[in-house]
Amino acid sequence: MVQVPTGEPVVPLDPSWPRMSLADATAALTAPGSKFEMESVEIGGLATRVWKHAPHDLGQLLDASRTHGERLFTILDEERVTYEANWRATATLAQALVANGVRKGDRVAFAMRNLPEWPVIFFAITTIGAIAVPLNAWWTGAELAYGINDSAAKLLIVDAERHARLQGHLGAMPAVERLIVARAEQRTADTLALEDIIGRPEAWARLAAAARPATRLASDDAATIFYTSGTTGNPKGALGTHRNLVTNILSGGFAGARSYLRRGEPVPEPAPRTLLLVIPLFHVTACSASLMGSLVAGNTIIFMRKWDTVHAMEIIEREKVHATGGVPTIAWQLIEHPDRSKYDLSSLEAIAYGGAPSAPELVKRIYEEFGALPGNGWGMTETMATVTSHSSEDYLNRPTSAGPPVPVADLEIRDEDGVTLLPVGTVGELWARGPMIVKGYWNQPEATAETFVAGWVRTGDLARLDDEGFVYIVDRAKDMVLRGGENIYSSEVENVLYEHPSVTDCAVIGLPHRILGEEPAAVVHLAPGTSATEAELQAWVGSRIAAFKVPVAIRFVAETLPRNANGKILKKELKALFEDRPGLAAG
Repeated sequence: MVQVPTGEPVVPLDPSWPRMSLADATAALTAPGSKFEMESVEIGGLATRVWKHAPHDLGQLLDASRTHGERLFTILDEERVTYEANWRATATLAQALVANGVRKGDRVAFAMRNLPEWPVIFFAITTIGAIAVPLNAWWTGAELAYGINDSAAKLLIVDAERHARLQGHLGAMPAVERLIVARAEQRTADTLALEDIIGRPEAWARLAAAARPATRLASDDAATIFYTSGTTGNPKGALGTHRNLVTNILSGGFAGARSYLRRGEPVPEPAPRTLLLVIPLFHVTACSASLMGSLVAGNTIIFMRKWDTVHAMEIIEREKVHATGGVPTIAWQLIEHPDRSKYDLSSLEAIAYGGAPSAPELVKRIYEEFGALPGNGWGMTETMATVTSHSSEDYLNRPTSAGPPVPVADLEIRDEDGVTLLPVGTVGELWARGPMIVKGYWNQPEATAETFVAGWVRTGDLARLDDEGFVYIVDRAKDMVLRGGENIYSSEVENVLYEHPSVTDCAVIGLPHRILGEEPAAVVHLAPGTSATEAELQAWVGSRIAAFKVPVAIRFVAETLPRNANGKILKKELKALFEDRPGLAAG
């Protein structure tokens, strides 16, 4: 097994930092009687550490959010919805779902862009004990139909765009008893308009304050089916629980509090923030890691119909946005945009991202150019988002890490046999456990048995841990390039490319080679107004890491690299760029 260097801090830190060790900060924050106190409960027959003061279920969370009253909850263009209005719309829709025969355990699928209706639908489903199936709004009609039929959804809610996309498939959904369409310009006889149930967002505040349906919920009841990225074969539905989702609330809060103690400052009382959310809510990073905590904190969440850098800067200036992010590409585009100086972005306190690794150079530039603190973390659909959290000085000090696990989670690095534990600093497969791990895959017992083992999830990520427990994700097992018996971790080469002043997006992939097996190649997107050649970038990489890791070919693309909705680069699509390379398979 190979050893991977840690990497130096990207900016000079106060010599007195940290004022408190990681272990002492964790002990202080999780002490008996504290907000982040833990306890042990039985989940699936296994003793598991959980946050003692996390909400019991999503119904309790929704009701608590109502205390924020007239504070704005969501903003989309001119549509502004308060917490009270959101609660009324959710309770009204929940009553309608029950009236339409939806019962505990039934699946309700929905597919739409980030709209104020999205959280209303999500909580209306889950708070009556039904299982929400948030489908990928980027999917084709056939892909949407797959998720609807795989989950055997009893009721389907879509926006007008997804409704149009499903034409030709609607007759082949035997389990669906009712179709509800939102924001449709024209209504058809076979559908029910969502507006006929709850009205338009601007009218939600005038809905009657009727009690929402009373349903007995257990923390470990099933609540969601989020489908995985489906990079091989059909996507798998990860069956999540109420506990999985609410765990993120205190996991996120803990990470923020730890940063204060590490720099020797008292932990302040939480205050509402304004967030520009530009990642889809059907991804667990947005729904679980962002939405759940926002309901507790009283944050205002701003949606965009489509990512546009100039429009985002206009929103940040106008609404005094405190935090944004999502995937590293968004941060790069804010940094590199030639008109950035025309906008007042001084309100930004944090730019955080997940779903894809980032380069140390990005961490540095966020801090130096915005004065904002960078943040990232590690999780996956199967962990309902947050397992590790990394921010502030800890991130600046360890820019290639994804942070330490939150206190209710455990991480291990295991050998290929799935049993042997590997020493500190050694790369192997990352395994994780904790109250955020989902129940398994919907109706896939064999895949569940293979991935979920005695409370642990085998992630498929190659990683290492340092002596303080910080995790370093070095590659996906399937993305590692194996050149003549030598392991090449794509993230290491990508980080070196990102250090070049012209590179703002890149990916390293393996090309087949008859003798060596594979060779590394790279696809690169350059910053506007800059230039670089293949030879220049090859020399740049070769001067910084071993020669066998230098890409044998580099292709340049005019746009940022293709990604799925989770922010992961679609590397399989990039290989077509090298089909004209002479001797590709001949060696």
